Amino acid sequence: MDIRTSRPEDLDQVEKLIVSRLDPSDGVDARLLMTDPDAGCDWVGVAADGDRIVSTLTLMDETVTLAGLDIPAGQVEQVATDTEHEGRGLVRRLMGWANDRSAERGHLLQLVIGVPYFYRQFGYAYSIPVKQTRALVEAPQAVAGHVVRRATDADIPVLARLQDDAQRGADLRMTHTTPCWRWLLRRTGSTTWVVERDGVPVATGRSTPEEEGDVVLGEIAGVDDDAVRALVALVNPAQVGERHPALEAHLADRAPELDQYMVRIPDVPRLFEHLRPVFTGRLRGHEPTDVVLGFYRTHVRFHWDGERIGPYEWGGTLLGPGSLGGAGIAPDLLAPLLFGPHGIDGLRRIFSDVYPGPRTELMTRLFPPVTSDLLTFYLP
Repeated sequence: MDIRTSRPEDLDQVEKLIVSRLDPSDGVDARLLMTDPDAGCDWVGVAADGDRIVSTLTLMDETVTLAGLDIPAGQVEQVATDTEHEGRGLVRRLMGWANDRSAERGHLLQLVIGVPYFYRQFGYAYSIPVKQTRALVEAPQAVAGHVVRRATDADIPVLARLQDDAQRGADLRMTHTTPCWRWLLRRTGSTTWVVERDGVPVATGRSTPEEEGDVVLGEIAGVDDDAVRALVALVNPAQVGERHPALEAHLADRAPELDQYMVRIPDVPRLFEHLRPVFTGRLRGHEPTDVVLGFYRTHVRFHWDGERIGPYEWGGTLLGPGSLGGAGIAPDLLAPLLFGPHGIDGLRRIFSDVYPGPRTELMTRLFPPVTSDLLTFYLP
């Protein structure tokens, strides 16, 4: 079995395999990405049994922004294996291919959303909440003067601006790149809408096709409440992706269970070095101090002089970091600690192997709860 990067001649087989295991629209997506100059076959890994493609996945380039700092990331999508070749470890080997390509591209994070538990086998941890999809129980009334239409390439700058404004309040964000906007406007698996008022775009959102069942409207963004309500009224979905407070009175109660994006951190020291500006901002105003963080089999120490963080000093196993005034953090919970909604104070109430040690104020300042708003190629 050959695990390799796909080639142009693999396109028809990759598309056919994805359609057989996922949906026809996913096959359209595979063709869009594999033939696009900003993505192409380099984004797609395959397992080839001779001349036959029997498993595949796609690794998309993304940028996650935390507290204003861009973090290069990869997102795994379109994972599919031929039924006759399941149970042979092909996805595991393709995830290895994805990890290698991710490192080559400089990704410091990898994200995925999908089958429960499955990706935990490959080093991913549930980390970032997905905004809930809630039933629309009472449709809002559209204010006169609003019209809705499908978005076109000419709308991409205003779509990006509306989404940027909608995400502005989130600590952690991921937006669509310009190439991704282009793919979204051409795919059949969702429709991107624009609402106009007096000929000016004032709202946008993306909905699933009617043939897939109840229409879901997500990625809602608008310049004001009237624009947002008009979008929902004119598209008339059955369910709405939770995002805008103007819709709260029109949605069913929140469900107790939350889906989560999964995150893998391939190289913790590299990520910590990249996050130095974020940690510096959080510690600003704190008196000079030494910081100790124990990850059970590894640990790190650094000095905060009141203005900047000194060199990170990495070491091996450190038993009882709390005795040195440090925090203990299970390594598989580092992603939810850095990017999730709980912070170290919240995680310690859930997991005994995350604790701030004796210096709770310092550690909660360093690891606060993080609000998030992520835009992904597929509506979650």
